[in-house]
Amino acid sequence: MRALISVSDKTGIAEFAKSLENLGFEIISTGGTYKLLKEQGVKAVEISEVTKFPEMFEGRVKTLNPYIHGGILHKRADAAHVKTAKEYGIEGIDIVCVNLYPFKETISKTDNFDEIIENIDIGGPAMVRSAAKNFNDVAVVTDILDYDIVIERLKNGGNTLEFRRDMMIKAYEHTASYDAMIANYMNSRFKGGFGDKQFIAGTKAFDARYGENPHQKGALYEFDYFFTANLKILKGEASFNNMTDINAAVKIAAAFGEENAVCIVKHANPCGFAIKETLLESYIHALRCDPVSAYGGVVAINGTLDEALANKINEIFVEVIVAASVTKEALKVFENKKRIKIFSHESKYLVLNGDLYDFKHIDGGFVYQQSDSVSEKEISEAKRQSKRAALKEEFGDLQIAYKIAALTKSNCVVYVKNGVMVAVGMGMTSRVDAAKSALLKAKEMGLDINGASLASEAFFPFKDSIDAAASAGVKAIIEPGGSIRDDEVVKAADEYDIALYFTGVRHFLH
Repeated sequence: MRALISVSDKTGIAEFAKSLENLGFEIISTGGTYKLLKEQGVKAVEISEVTKFPEMFEGRVKTLNPYIHGGILHKRADAAHVKTAKEYGIEGIDIVCVNLYPFKETISKTDNFDEIIENIDIGGPAMVRSAAKNFNDVAVVTDILDYDIVIERLKNGGNTLEFRRDMMIKAYEHTASYDAMIANYMNSRFKGGFGDKQFIAGTKAFDARYGENPHQKGALYEFDYFFTANLKILKGEASFNNMTDINAAVKIAAAFGEENAVCIVKHANPCGFAIKETLLESYIHALRCDPVSAYGGVVAINGTLDEALANKINEIFVEVIVAASVTKEALKVFENKKRIKIFSHESKYLVLNGDLYDFKHIDGGFVYQQSDSVSEKEISEAKRQSKRAALKEEFGDLQIAYKIAALTKSNCVVYVKNGVMVAVGMGMTSRVDAAKSALLKAKEMGLDINGASLASEAFFPFKDSIDAAASAGVKAIIEPGGSIRDDEVVKAADEYDIALYFTGVRHFLH
């Protein structure tokens, strides 16, 4: 029995090789892996002794050889294959353990294209694909987390066809995602990120409880192990809808850096938001915006969920809480609540991955774009159009309102007063309807809009939105501008003595 080991990530490889050696395997290895194994006392055979050729061209060619690929690919149950192997002195290779050159790590630390090119693996993927193709006879190992499982299987007769098939699937996933990463990088470098092909590769983080509806299956896939590293499930089991709602809530709450932000979301739209002196105060004020919608919603806390805050949240039913961190005392508050789900980022503040690109499925394909974001300059350098300037407190509320509006379904308007969202209208076909809907809800909740700041994620096409804002007592407005009737909008703002700012950037969210 022979095992070929050639790895870039050498974590645990010496122990794995020793275990294989103890099971009677002869170890074949290459380059740095061979050197490490020899230093660790493994009786490895260098690849050049098998291929009868030295490594060539600075290591570019070392395993692309019939003695290697013939040893992997020939079918043991095929008499003609066995005869050919014997005729040419090709010995079987029964295990192939390979992980690939660190292309991702290389592009993250350098822009030197020559160095990047040299970190594109050729022989590694070829061996992995060969071993995967011949999974009837060969076990392929590409994940360092599988070393113990493989050894256990070999010891206990568990190296079955079904096991090797599972490893085969994992191997093709490995090479496919590797090639996808290279293609996407080259398209990013030379075609602005929009080549003829676009590859989206994720790793399953966990199976969802179900999809959008109970009859649909669902799962969460992650980029760069983001959720594995940053989302700890403390209680409950997440569904597809939970994850989309968590995404919406965390994006808004985390958009405010180290502020005591609390965001309440229902059906991926904010129904409450506040920044106050403490997170407890923030939650209390956020809930006042729309406590009816908050029932069964998602609460995102940009800080620690402590016992006092937990007791307050526990006064109503919320389905999900996601916080930067959660104390043991807070978790205990909900121990008898079967339906609530609690997640932690295990950090001081909520964490975002900062994906550079965004995409959405449509029937027959997907649309792909650069991710949207609101820069601080966008707000701080917004151009005042009105005679009146916003007061310091009003401008602070404009900043909050504008960020929330950018992350809320269009058409939308957001009203903020004293750091608290007091009204929101979203997902409407008319911007005026969005404004009216927001004001009607605020009136029902008994909230005072007078003196609030208003943000719209896109321009006001007519002055009627200004009329509605003025009637509610709005004192400051921020919007992108760009309407052919901007002059009428500015004139209306001056007539009502409203401070009006244009950012020049639209933030539709569909």
